Amino acid sequence: MFDYPASRSGMPSPPPEDRPRVLVVDDEKLIREVLADFLGLEGYFVRTAGDGVAAVEELRRRRFDLVISDMKMPRMGGLELLAEISRLDPSTVTVIMTGFGTVESAIDAMKRGAYDYVLKPFRVEEVIRIAQRGLEKRRLASENLRLKEAVSLYQVSEAIAASLSLDEVLAAVADSTHAELVADLLSTWLDDGEGSFFERQYLPRPGFPHEGSMGKLDSAVLAAHLSTERSLIEHGERAAAYFSEAPSFAPVSLVAVPLKAKQRLIGWISAVSFTPHVTFDEGQRKLLSIIGSRAAAAIENARLYEDLQASFQQTIEGLAAAIDKMDRYTSGHSTRVAVYATYLAKRLGLSPPEIEIVRQSALMHDIGKLGCVMNLNKPGKLTQEEYEVFQQHPGFGRDILEPIKFLHPLIPGVHLHHEMWGGKGYPLGLAGNDIPLIARIVSVADTYDAMTSDRAYRRALPHDVAVAEIERCSGTQFDPDVAAVFNEGLDAYREEQLASGEIVPE
Repeated sequence: MFDYPASRSGMPSPPPEDRPRVLVVDDEKLIREVLADFLGLEGYFVRTAGDGVAAVEELRRRRFDLVISDMKMPRMGGLELLAEISRLDPSTVTVIMTGFGTVESAIDAMKRGAYDYVLKPFRVEEVIRIAQRGLEKRRLASENLRLKEAVSLYQVSEAIAASLSLDEVLAAVADSTHAELVADLLSTWLDDGEGSFFERQYLPRPGFPHEGSMGKLDSAVLAAHLSTERSLIEHGERAAAYFSEAPSFAPVSLVAVPLKAKQRLIGWISAVSFTPHVTFDEGQRKLLSIIGSRAAAAIENARLYEDLQASFQQTIEGLAAAIDKMDRYTSGHSTRVAVYATYLAKRLGLSPPEIEIVRQSALMHDIGKLGCVMNLNKPGKLTQEEYEVFQQHPGFGRDILEPIKFLHPLIPGVHLHHEMWGGKGYPLGLAGNDIPLIARIVSVADTYDAMTSDRAYRRALPHDVAVAEIERCSGTQFDPDVAAVFNEGLDAYREEQLASGEIVPE
């Protein structure tokens, strides 16, 4: 094997990693040396091999941009070598050398993926010209691939940044990583807030044989490395050193990139190849690093959003508890209305975000009673003055929620749940579909629970009586479609909830 560092100009050549890599394969030593000499003078990094078997060993040691190979050689000829090159690195450009008598074989080689062929005896200038064209073709293909990667990366970045859901962010990261790397195992690790890391996402490649274990990465070792280094890429035994539990398959290649927020390690993305000859390269590591940097910001935002959502939920539950503590007869009412309203919203086919707004609005529907200083649950009938105070509570609810921006989606259900389908409700006297759906849902759930709960002025009505009353008032007080959907299946649902303790009977 020979290296040829000099260039035709006599100036020192760039280091090998910056020069096109050419492998010359021929069983005639003189041909190998002549081609290596002239190609070296052109500034190429050149290695030689005496036959296809030696060439494959060389190809496994390093990547080559161009292979110039003889057709007929001992142990492994040009066609067999071409097949091996296609398997090891399809981007490598191959030129076949052959005698006049085997031109048909050279053409056959081109049909199998060779770029061009050279007839022996050849002129060195002709070989160099074909090599230059082949390398230019590879350069253009690489630029085209990088352009596609840039477009893909932009699309991935947009998808990652577009969501505040941690699950959606991780799904976008997984999709993009699988698109850029042929990985047998993809996993994403996140910090637990207490100094350790856990595997948040574990995705074996679909179709990968599962007869054995893929092992477990050593989170402590990876965290120690990635907290100080930008990323890592290892192969073979060095990759195996990053496993705390040895896999059943020998790891071929491992790449891991950190997820950092404000210089703090919040996790990492790791990909493993167990497939022979499928190794990750520096370009893939860089690409994954870019994905990781964008993902880190999105993951941190998603976590902050989850914390905000948790605070939001605690606020709602605290306010609902304050309403229910007004007197013993309203205890648990808001929670039960939320259960029934959620059931109804699901049966109506609302989306998960819409269902959650219905649930939260139902929890808050009576918050305006905090502004009603009178005892509205007294025994006996309310006086006209007391009834007028009672009718103010939806408006008070709207006024309480109005200054709190993140509670604005709940206002229609809180403000308008006493409107009636026939137009005789309050506070605005809306009718039919002018009443927001969320308010029509809460109205049915609120009325059903009020009828089936004890009050100071009466005992709870039986379930069957309450269902019949909702049916009787369908089309006047309630949206007939909403009321019908509520009553359908309510018996089975109520039994299920009573058994689970979600609904506590009075």
